[in-house]
Amino acid sequence: MSEKHSPTSPRQFQPVALEKPGKALFRSHPHAHAGLGQAALKTAGNPQSGQSCSNHCCDHPAPAQPTATLAGAERIGDQQRTPIRIMQMDCPTEETMLRKKLDTLPEVSALEFNLMQRVMTVTHRYDALDKVLAAIRTLGFEPEVRTGDDRSPLPPEPKKSWWPLGLAVVAAAAAEAVEWTGLPEWWAAVLAILAVAASGLTTYRKGWIALRTGNLNINALMSIAVTGALFLQQWPEAAMVMVLFTLAEHIEARSLDRARNAIAGLMNLAPDTATVQQPDGDWREVEAKTVAPGDIVRVRPGERIALDGEITSGHSAVNQAPITGESLPVDKRVGDSVFAGTINESGSFEYRVTTAAANTTLARIIHAVEQAQGTKAPTQRFVDQFARVYTPLVFLGALLVAVLPPLFTDDSWLDWTYKALVLLVIACPCALVISTPVTIVSGLAAAARRGILIKGGVFLEKGHALSWLALDKTGTLTHGKPVQTGFEAVADLDDARCRQLAASLASRSDHPVSQAVARAAQEAGTPLLDVIDFSAVAGQGVTGSLEGQRYFLGNLRLARQWLGDAAAGITDRLTALEQAGNTAIILGDERQVLALMTVADTVKPSSQEAINTLHQAGIKTLMLTGDNQHVAQAIARDVGIDEARGNLLPEDKLSQIERLSAQGVTGMVGDGINDTPALARADIGFAMGAMGTDSAIETADVALMNDDLRKIPEFVRISKATRAILIQNIVLALGIKALFLTLTLLGMGTMWMAVFADVGASLLVVGNGLRLLRQAPAAAHA
Repeated sequence: MSEKHSPTSPRQFQPVALEKPGKALFRSHPHAHAGLGQAALKTAGNPQSGQSCSNHCCDHPAPAQPTATLAGAERIGDQQRTPIRIMQMDCPTEETMLRKKLDTLPEVSALEFNLMQRVMTVTHRYDALDKVLAAIRTLGFEPEVRTGDDRSPLPPEPKKSWWPLGLAVVAAAAAEAVEWTGLPEWWAAVLAILAVAASGLTTYRKGWIALRTGNLNINALMSIAVTGALFLQQWPEAAMVMVLFTLAEHIEARSLDRARNAIAGLMNLAPDTATVQQPDGDWREVEAKTVAPGDIVRVRPGERIALDGEITSGHSAVNQAPITGESLPVDKRVGDSVFAGTINESGSFEYRVTTAAANTTLARIIHAVEQAQGTKAPTQRFVDQFARVYTPLVFLGALLVAVLPPLFTDDSWLDWTYKALVLLVIACPCALVISTPVTIVSGLAAAARRGILIKGGVFLEKGHALSWLALDKTGTLTHGKPVQTGFEAVADLDDARCRQLAASLASRSDHPVSQAVARAAQEAGTPLLDVIDFSAVAGQGVTGSLEGQRYFLGNLRLARQWLGDAAAGITDRLTALEQAGNTAIILGDERQVLALMTVADTVKPSSQEAINTLHQAGIKTLMLTGDNQHVAQAIARDVGIDEARGNLLPEDKLSQIERLSAQGVTGMVGDGINDTPALARADIGFAMGAMGTDSAIETADVALMNDDLRKIPEFVRISKATRAILIQNIVLALGIKALFLTLTLLGMGTMWMAVFADVGASLLVVGNGLRLLRQAPAAAHA
């Protein structure tokens, strides 16, 4: 039982003296969870300095200063974090170039990359922004500093003219035809050069910049290979290689846009305008971003709700599926909350706006998913490290292939040079590197569409290995709205007086058990007394002074602290009440127990189905509750939970999670209020009913947008599907490379085959990753 709005209330998510590898708690001011925007500090002489924000929270030490959101720069001391959008940055190739360039600037201390949103966040000395932007421009990029209110989706790319590529295709085909028909060779040469010029100027420009800055990326390798083929007078092949490469790049870019648009689609859920009541009483349609909290908005049947708010008049059924994934509309009446992006199915109502457009629940979801895209999952980190070694090794191998065989054999220099050029094309690991972020982002977007907000690829990947799930009882397995079921006075004090004392203490607490007592008193019309020196004792109850006398309201543990052996006389009675499935509450003063009350909660219908599905997936379950052991065991039997532990304080829950973590990947699901230490210690912390709750969205590893426990099995299913596709993509990318590498060394590989090996594999893995967006939910959750 905790005091409402107390500065130390657990509801405020104050940080606790607890950290674990890969996770920490932060205060719940907007966007303060550094694990999703954490900058990795540069280290002098370290080739990996400025590493991407790829790990959750404490995988690397967090910066000492607070972080900022991607939208808008923040000045902290002599440092500034500036988000910069670079529309030409959509591949690890560009990330590598930017790292190498900016790592040379002493004014830059950290870099974060979100390739899917094309945003790089630079931590730099506050007066060095112009220098940073100038350095970016030397790479041929056009940086755009994002402003503080910029939450807009990516602008559409300028439409590119297709006629140069069309001309190149015709010229390349003609060059091939000239080769086959035996016409003069200079015809083929002219046509090939025309095809390369029409389709490859951008590749050559990027390749030159890459070589100039010491980067062996796909543009540099392709430029070298095509130029080499032209010098070897392999006219049709040089032309066809450049044309195929450029065509595949266009197709790949469109495929990547599909992954980006999966998040952009969320942004389009909320309408741009709202019908707002004016001071003179008239109604006018205005831009949603201009509507201020406190304004009254009218919603007609069939309209989407533009902003978060609270209904002031009317009633309706609202489709919340876009946010929560619920399949059935939810009845809304006066006093109920409504959320931006949801749909008014029937009826008309008016609501008072509670948050500005930039900070609605939908906006926070989008922001969290954008930040999650910037983190790198373990598989992605492994792939990046592999690629850093693979490309230089294959490049070195190509040089050796070009030089050594002709030196020690009578083979032609031209033949082996050609084979070396083929190897250069194979050397680029684009398919391998791009396979993981596309798959992870697709998985994050697929989960968000189902009302599951995953705070990074590390948790999306880890979910497939979940072996234990610990669950809080109140609000997780049960509805969290218990009702008072019994009352009896046990001292020489009349019932009305005992009820009044208990209700006065309970009304100061926001714990569901206290609220049940307070509601019962309110319904009975019981007047409340003023409480002074109120205090909440975590996991035990509350205390306070009423009319000069000290009282407590709580469990047996608190009664024993106050009364010692004098509390022993009620243990038999408490046991009988608890064995009936009730939670017993004790009211007492400094001398004796005054009254006993019982409270009972009801189990959610979806809980048993969720637990059964988890068991079918091989996940064991454990209920952790501060309630008594009798109630814990009764609910565990009803729901089918493997084990139950009752009478637990927050630190006891923490100990249980530590015990389970030694047995495998452990999750903890709670309401995000009193379970903070256990949620933080678990490998994956799930917060229930996060819609409209700032702190849950900011601090949980996985936030479930409603209180349906079946979303956890759905999360596990998405995690397993993502993991399977990641493995498929890695096998595809490496397998295709290995096949064509072998063909080349055996003398059967050609340059156009190498292009198919590179861009063909890229298209395959991108398309495979996007399959996650097309998968239907396992079941509709009402």
